[in-house]
Amino acid sequence: MIPDLGEVRGFANHLHATCKHWEGDLFGWRAEYTPEDRKKPAGSKMPFTPAEFWIGESGIWFYSLMWERGKDKEPVAFLDDRGLIKNSGDAA
Repeated sequence: MIPDLGEVRGFANHLHATCKHWEGDLFGWRAEYTPEDRKKPAGSKMPFTPAEFWIGESGIWFYSLMWERGKDKEPVAFLDDRGLIKNSGDAA
């Protein structure tokens, strides 16, 4: 089952507000939240390691949020749903 992205985002925002690492199962999918780290990532031009939330499995269904503009800014969202079979709707 594919969860409602609004509910997923709400849970991710709750985790982000706590600034604590979390991992587990959410809506039947593996998920993880990692808070921001002020350390510069090795080999990156970013001045800090952004907070990140992800859920799903790559190649099937995967959704992530990354606070790459800073912890107080809106996160950048990524959705990979190419592994899902789309319902083309009712035939006429």
